[in-house]
Amino acid sequence: MTSGPDLGALGLSLPDHGGRELGAVLPAALAAVGAGHVVRHRRADKDRARLGIPRARHVVVVLIDGLGHHNLEERRGHAPFLRSAEQAVISAGYPSTTAASLALFGTGQPPGRTGLTGYTARNPRTGKLANLVSWEGADDALEWQREPSLLQEADAAGFTVTTLGKRRFAGSGLTQAVLRGGQFVGAERLSDRIDVASAAAARPGVSYCYWGEIDAAGHRYGWQSDEWVAALEDADRELRRLARSLPTGAIMVVTADHGMIDVPGAPRWDVADESALREGVEIIAGEPRALHVHLAAGVDRDTAAQRWRERLDGYAAVWTRDEAIALGLFGDVASHVVERIGDLVVAMAGRAIVVDSRTQSEQSRALIGMHGSLTPYELQVPLLVAAP
Repeated sequence: MTSGPDLGALGLSLPDHGGRELGAVLPAALAAVGAGHVVRHRRADKDRARLGIPRARHVVVVLIDGLGHHNLEERRGHAPFLRSAEQAVISAGYPSTTAASLALFGTGQPPGRTGLTGYTARNPRTGKLANLVSWEGADDALEWQREPSLLQEADAAGFTVTTLGKRRFAGSGLTQAVLRGGQFVGAERLSDRIDVASAAAARPGVSYCYWGEIDAAGHRYGWQSDEWVAALEDADRELRRLARSLPTGAIMVVTADHGMIDVPGAPRWDVADESALREGVEIIAGEPRALHVHLAAGVDRDTAAQRWRERLDGYAAVWTRDEAIALGLFGDVASHVVERIGDLVVAMAGRAIVVDSRTQSEQSRALIGMHGSLTPYELQVPLLVAAP
């Protein structure tokens, strides 16, 4: 077996599995309202204490897609409320991407347990790519993701659970897989979701609100753009309004699923044009910042890993599947998830990306903002707690 990469030299770090991480937020919120006992696989009360979330009658948990700690830090002047409320920095999981992070949030379990191992994953049943956001190409949601939904567990135990998001998400595969349970209220605008969350907070329980506009602006225009700043300002204004409208005994917890980097002008490789990267490869899953490389039958993993390391020297960490699992990159890995992990696992450093024009659309390859890897900008997300 080849030696593993030097993460520190690449500016990368591992997720804080089981510690101050995104997977602790919902267990901590449930513990805050007296529902910690529904979390069977981790110590919810310890998560609450570790994250500093006080006890409350109701907790509104807001997850802002794409708002990394460092992104927020560099634009703090545009977010006075979030600036005043930020209390800690926590870790997303790997890959630092929406599907994997929502599963980590909704179950408290890492990608190695949930099987949401990237934006796309190779479906072992079909051999083709499954998109784990749109759920195209994936199997039944409850078969693909077998860990309990914490919202469903709390709902079954008699606690009031409310989920707020766009109407189209109500029955989506991703929602069913990791965020099912309780009452789903569809609302298109953030202001409408804030109104519903404020009303729901009058009853004991937990509410979950998702907002994706910051991530969308970052992908299209870059997180350093005026459009991204405008989306941040909108979120800051509405979250301030929610905090002020909460009844006595309710609190708001705000976090994010990942951060973002802008990639124009960065080193870039296309597998379709690179024989050293293309040789022996059956299919590439994941995304340009976090790749799962699935090899053709009979191709030696160590040999392929060495070839990828030499081609991407200084720009990526490359592991074989066994090395990645032994390192704990995906947390504890269930047996049915193993084949969804690539024969090689590649985490990009700096702002570099690897695309594959044979399978990825021109639109996806042209995104300005990307994420998925282990840099501080992608992995570190804020944790904010506010009360009226």
